[in-house]
Parts: sequence; C-alpha cells; structure tokens
Amino acid sequence: MLKLILADNQAIFRAGIAKVLAVEDEMRIVAQAQTQEQMFMALDKFRAAVLIVAGGFHSDFNAGSHGVVYRNVTSAALVDCVRKVARGETWVQDIAVPSELTENDMVGLRVRDRLTAKELRIVALIVQGYKNKEIASQLGTTEQVIKNYLRNVYDKIGVSDRLELALFTIHHRILNEAAAATAAASQPQPGPGAGVTS
Repeated sequence: MLKLILADNQAIFRAGIAKVLAVEDEMRIVAQAQTQEQMFMALDKFRAAVLIVAGGFHSDFNAGSHGVVYRNVTSAALVDCVRKVARGETWVQDIAVPSELTENDMVGLRVRDRLTAKELRIVALIVQGYKNKEIASQLGTTEQVIKNYLRNVYDKIGVSDRLELALFTIHHRILNEAAAATAAASQPQPGPGAGVTS
C-alpha cells in the first residue's frame, strides 16, 4: 500500500486530489495538512512514501521534489506522477504552452465572460476553501446573498456543488487565472505548481 500525505493551504485542492487518488486501490491518503507545521508532523508520524505539496507551500522543501505537477494536471498524469515518484523516478509535467487556445481555454473564456467581477471573486474564494459565512464577511454582505450568487454561478457554469465548481475552475486555466486576479487585491495567491516528493 502506497501511503500519501497531501499538503496544501487550499482545502478544495486537497479534496480534489483526494477524490482523484481515492479510486486507486494501491494508494491510501494517510494525512492531509493545511500548514507547514501539520505537514512536518504528518511526515514524522506516518513516514509516507509520497508527499504531495503545493508549490510555494514550503519552497525549501519543494527544491528536493522528485515530481512536479501543476494545478491543471489531469487525473491520469497525477496518478502516473505519484507512482513514478514512489518508485524513485523523477517526473515533471509537460508545461509546453500551445501556440493557440485549447478547447479547455475556450470553455474557460466563455465561462469567464458570463461571470460578473463579484462572481469571479466568490469563485476565487471558494477555490481557496472559504465557507459562505467567511466569504460574506470578506465581501461585506450576508451569507444568504452569497448563496444566491452561488446558485447563479452554478447555473452559469453547469455544476451542482462547490467541489465541482472548484475542480472546474482549477481545470480551466483561463477561468482560474481570472478568478485569482479578481481576488489578488485581498488575498495573496500561492504558487501555481505542486511538488510531489518521496
């Protein structure tokens, strides 16, 4: 059994990775960490074979990574990376940028153009793991107003819950960048990559 630890300050990103890896019979997530302190405690306690950690989460630690994936990684590529790192191999996600927009980019553009600036800011906060009450506090409104905005966003994007919304946003690079840009003034953003180390 391959033991994994997930470390990222965005709960929704950890949940997405956990959902992808949960279907792999030979992989088991033994701990999740939201802070560096929690990450090191989990490493000490579980002696996991693989640590999946957000880029920028701990830059000195990431320098020793054996695998590198970015937040737009496909499920298959993430699983492949974890398996190779566990075998002691090095794996780096191909980051070749196509000269023209991909189909994902086009979908992201269409969705981005349907959302208002406030909706994009709410999406960015959802991706960062904020709850409705926290979002309402940040935006100076009520939790019910945030719920109304989210229903509109779900309808515009075609998702049914916040996990699907976050995964859709992370998967569609242009939408993710637009949402992050609207929130940049109020929240520092973590690095775009995630390191995988054994």
